[in-house]
Amino acid sequence: MDAKSKGGFGVLVAVVAVAGCMISQEDAANRACSSDTDCPQAYACMELGAQRTCELIYPPSLPADAGPGDGGPADGGPSDGGSDGGVVPTYCEVRTILNANCVSSCHGAVFTGSGRSDFRLDYYEPPAGGLKGAKAMADRIKVRTFDIRNMPPLGNPAPSDAERGVVARWVTGGALPCSEGGAADAGVN
Repeated sequence: MDAKSKGGFGVLVAVVAVAGCMISQEDAANRACSSDTDCPQAYACMELGAQRTCELIYPPSLPADAGPGDGGPADGGPSDGGSDGGVVPTYCEVRTILNANCVSSCHGAVFTGSGRSDFRLDYYEPPAGGLKGAKAMADRIKVRTFDIRNMPPLGNPAPSDAERGVVARWVTGGALPCSEGGAADAGVN
């Protein structure tokens, strides 16, 4: 096999491996569970609202203990995300953070960088017949960005600790839409 063929073969193997990884993530994420043993490796059974589901706790290519060590809940830091008594942000404030860190290639109109294509974070509520929006995903957003801090994955633009706190306060404060008199929420990018 010449060098050109070997390079093409390597690309094919990488594509198949990534596709398989994405398929396994999509199959396990959101699966109902009662304990961690109900979830595959790299997932944990977490309570999101009134239900418990399997959630990816770290990207498959990284070790389980990979993380920023930034003083968050996993590092013994604050865990409530909203006890500072600050003003509860609205989706209009949170949308800026989501757009900068979550939407560009994973959780917006383009989701090639994500194994999940069943929701979008670039709108609050979906237009008629659209995918779930940020409101429906609010509990999961808090768990992934504030509680366990594994989103966005390492190597991608990530919100600051202060921005993660804004997102957590938005969720614990009721995941409020944009304030009255602001732009419409449904389907707004």
